[in-house]
Amino acid sequence: MAVGPGPTLCSGAMPRRLKVLSVVGTRPNMMKIAPIAAELARRGDEFEHVLVHTGQHYDREMSQIFLEELGVGEPDYSLGVGSGSHAQQTAAVMERLEPVLLEAEPDIVLVPGDVNSTMAAALTAAKLLVPIGHVEAGLRSFDRTMPEEINRIVADHVAQFLFIHSPEARDNLLAEGCPATGIHDVGNTMIDSLIAMRERIDEAGAPAAHELPRGEYLVVTLHRPTLVDGPLLPEAMGQLAAISEALPIVFPVHPRTRAALEAMAIDFNLDRLRLLEPVGYVEFLSLVAGSAGVLTDSGGIQEETTYLGLPCFTLRANTERPITVSMGTNTLLGLDPARIAEVPALLAATRGKETRVPPLWDGKASERIADVLAGALDERVEQLGQALS
Repeated sequence: MAVGPGPTLCSGAMPRRLKVLSVVGTRPNMMKIAPIAAELARRGDEFEHVLVHTGQHYDREMSQIFLEELGVGEPDYSLGVGSGSHAQQTAAVMERLEPVLLEAEPDIVLVPGDVNSTMAAALTAAKLLVPIGHVEAGLRSFDRTMPEEINRIVADHVAQFLFIHSPEARDNLLAEGCPATGIHDVGNTMIDSLIAMRERIDEAGAPAAHELPRGEYLVVTLHRPTLVDGPLLPEAMGQLAAISEALPIVFPVHPRTRAALEAMAIDFNLDRLRLLEPVGYVEFLSLVAGSAGVLTDSGGIQEETTYLGLPCFTLRANTERPITVSMGTNTLLGLDPARIAEVPALLAATRGKETRVPPLWDGKASERIADVLAGALDERVEQLGQALS
């Protein structure tokens, strides 16, 4: 597949490096792009990488600390978008990103995941006729009430390179009419980050630092609007308080969830239900790796626990990552806080259960993405050579 409309040759006959611009805005985005950035840097004779941070997650603990811990370094451009409604956030990213793309003149824009920054960056690049690579393409919850579902669909349908990490993603894309030639099964770059940081995660000792008994506590993350912005949050917190009598709980609280707890005057910070400020990537994965399991409404944690072989209980009615249920350790509880009461028994039932890791979740997804991009550049140079001959 050809890459973009810009020039590919310098003043001599040698092809210049492929200029890849990646757009991140949230914690999961950073974890997906960090290993790609490292791989492109390693192959610096082939690639030039530019990092743009939209600032969609503007809290330092939810943003900057991940850039530092993952070794990505400071972004080349920071857009400072911050919070706002979906429309405001999307518009702000598009307005501030357009001049960056015009200045940087990338050959391809990489957009990871399914947040507002993902869709906004994809649309902006598409309008400027810059080719797009969507990292983690083809995931579908089939629930269009989720903003993320709209974001990922739009990104997929304007992208030329669809980088998938599970078989059902290919099926979803083909069913929507995306060309098979643009789909590349490369693996999971979030798992690349986990594998690259595994030694640091194991050495971090977060369970001991928090005086938690290894293998005997539950990690909780809850942040989705359907759960935290309405009447379900008090019930969920009540259920967590109840099961904490039998199972200690550590809960790093997302800024959105913290604001909702304060607005509702909910205070369940108990000795056995510890509400923490957001923690860095290494500390968080250290807590997860040392736990009995995780209760979450997040997408990425379903994948990390599958790789780690840890039970995951997802408080949602659906998942865009069904492979974590069919092959991994994930159990869908539904959007029903009452089912939190079942978690201790479900944990006991999973002990000794055999787990599997999906194909290509092996730490080499970023290498495969770089190979695809390098192949596209080779094709483009060959086409240009033929045109000049």
